[in-house]
Amino acid sequence: MINIRKERPEDERRVEEIAREAFWNLYFPGCHEHYAIHQLRKHEDYLPELTWVIEVDGELAGGMFYSKSKIVDGEKSVDTITFGPVFIDPKYHRQGVGRHLITHSIEHARSLGYRAILTLGYPYHYEPYGFVGGKRYDIAMPDGQYYKGLLVLPLYDGALDGIRGVAVFTEGLEVDEAEVEAFDATFPKKKKEVLPSQREYELASSELDES
Repeated sequence: MINIRKERPEDERRVEEIAREAFWNLYFPGCHEHYAIHQLRKHEDYLPELTWVIEVDGELAGGMFYSKSKIVDGEKSVDTITFGPVFIDPKYHRQGVGRHLITHSIEHARSLGYRAILTLGYPYHYEPYGFVGGKRYDIAMPDGQYYKGLLVLPLYDGALDGIRGVAVFTEGLEVDEAEVEAFDATFPKKKKEVLPSQREYELASSELDES
């Protein structure tokens, strides 16, 4: 049985443990998402009303965090929201658990009247939910480039009509490597390794949208 609910204070450490398991050695040796979550909860851009955990048969199986973002065009700025990290305990991968969590969060964000979701990730992960590349809406990264990994989902008809610019994400997810190492030392030791998924991520994150 799947249950999606708000994160509670007593969940926090277990949620960080699951995030660590899910991201460890995925994008680079080790990970920093568990510490990013820890920091984001205290940041002004954190959106707890959109942040969820998911349980499978009463056991915490993953989580999804949201923060404020925006589209900036010169002096003009339009508020958007962003999800990430989103993660599922590896033992529940390929069972539809993540799909339930993402779908629920999008529907709730839409019900609250938010304009659009911006996120960074693999297109094949998020296109099934309606996300398209930022280039479709003339939304670039701050360096002015259109990357395939910048994905956009308007939450109502016309939400992005007449809007263009660059995507600006929260500083709440930026981390200091020394602080990550100190925080990670409070968890059971895990081996850092170089894996093929890291090269895939390196290539994907730099791929330009030339469509």
